[in-house]
Amino acid sequence: MTIFKEKLDEEFLTVAETKEILEELERERAADEDREMRYELARAIEHVNRFAVLDPEKSHEFVAELLELEKVDEATAYKIADLQPRDRDELRAVYAQERYSLSGDELDEILEVVAKYA
Repeated sequence: MTIFKEKLDEEFLTVAETKEILEELERERAADEDREMRYELARAIEHVNRFAVLDPEKSHEFVAELLELEKVDEATAYKIADLQPRDRDELRAVYAQERYSLSGDELDEILEVVAKYA
């Protein structure tokens, strides 16, 4: 028998936004001497500290600008903002699971937005 948890809500976050949330959680845990930080939480904090390059406001602007483009949906915009692909091949990897492929002009248009924030 399998027990499933019901998904109540879903919200996409960039790595920078996640870093801000985890920093607050880390401060709360540090203030309470009786609570230890779990291994998974420590690894998540280490990950966001290593890979978050933009501040949360800039990353949110980045995603908003990507969402203005025709072939970029919300999930893909957040993925692009986190990965910041530098060339067409890296960007194609983001779109590898989609049922469509982008033309060179569409790829270049996305890469121009990425270049503004890289």
